[in-house]
Amino acid sequence: MLVAGIPCASMGGARRADGTERHGGNSVGFDDRMAQLGGEIGSREASHASQLDAAREKASELHARVAGALEQFHRACSEAGSPHLRIELGSPHLDAKHVRAIEFDLRRGRTRAIVVVKSRGEVTLVGPFAMGKSEGPCRSIAFDAEAEILKGLEDWMSRFLEEAVQP
Repeated sequence: MLVAGIPCASMGGARRADGTERHGGNSVGFDDRMAQLGGEIGSREASHASQLDAAREKASELHARVAGALEQFHRACSEAGSPHLRIELGSPHLDAKHVRAIEFDLRRGRTRAIVVVKSRGEVTLVGPFAMGKSEGPCRSIAFDAEAEILKGLEDWMSRFLEEAVQP
């Protein structure tokens, strides 16, 4: 096959008139092929489900701590005469880069900071950084280092708040 005059390897098998392709002696339709692939990938990832559940639980716990601290920040800003200083806190969800991690973020304008809780038992604090620029700095801490996580979270959030409210 030629694409723009350049030889190109064919992707997949020969297409039939009924929309199926021939792969390795089997005739497979698009939906069937995706179902088969989903089953294979789902089976492979199933062995990580309990670790991902633990990461989700840890992310929820850290999210609650950040939400409480952010509430205190908002209250203190309002009492000091600056109720416009508002920070957004995202909900925990599957990480954008790592399929075996849960993340949530803080945002104001273009300033962002992310907490990534990885199923391998590690919390990574990312940022603060300007969206569209390189992410970082990063600091990773083991799940069982609770005091270090809390101190790291406090420092991370303080740096974010200072950067996020710069004029």
